[in-house]
Amino acid sequence: MTENPKANGGEQNGNAVPAPRDTGGEVIRVRKGMFGANNGGDTSGYGGLVRTVTLPGAASRPYGGWFDEVADELEGALEEQDLLPSNAIEKTVVDRDELTFHIAREHLVQVARTLRDDPALRFELCTGVSGVHFLGDKGRELHAVYHLRSLTHGRLIRLEVSAPDSDPHIPSLVEIYPTNDWHEREAYDFFGLVFDGHPALTRIMMPDDWQGFPQRKDYPLGGIAVEYKGAQIPAPDQRRSYS
Repeated sequence: MTENPKANGGEQNGNAVPAPRDTGGEVIRVRKGMFGANNGGDTSGYGGLVRTVTLPGAASRPYGGWFDEVADELEGALEEQDLLPSNAIEKTVVDRDELTFHIAREHLVQVARTLRDDPALRFELCTGVSGVHFLGDKGRELHAVYHLRSLTHGRLIRLEVSAPDSDPHIPSLVEIYPTNDWHEREAYDFFGLVFDGHPALTRIMMPDDWQGFPQRKDYPLGGIAVEYKGAQIPAPDQRRSYS
């Protein structure tokens, strides 16, 4: 029987319930209009809409339920390896009943190995890595998010690592979690995240000679013009902008 994070996590303790996104955390961008248009191109009728883009801030103890147990075990295991937890764990976030450790990229491999091998933690499975691109998160625009599952204890956590656009390097975890092989290639292909130490970091979807990384927020739409009923419809990158 697995534990229910919602029952045993942040909601169990009122002090650990995160603040609404618009009242706390880190503001990285202010979007205007329905599609973020800022050059008069918003034809949705919502041109006056203003929305703050906020990343959840660090949680404070107690996190609630087994979240505190995992945090205590991880910090203790890192100390036993002569690594200060505060040097490896940039912040701990409890948001929407999920526990996320933000890890400094130079310590990612050691933290992941500890989470896998420590008997009290035993996060044996990494179900993949997702890439994220926040243009407004200056100095750490690229994020890699790892989903780790403990089959032994029935728990699920996340690791998040950031890197700047100018230096998109993150250590590979293929040695620790071999199933990440293709996931890291996909994140490289679409976001340009370079996983140092990957055994064969090549494109997995796009042609080998493709220029750029299609899922970055600053990637041009591209495309070709289309003729429809005698009219010339311009290529997407020549149409009215919505971003």
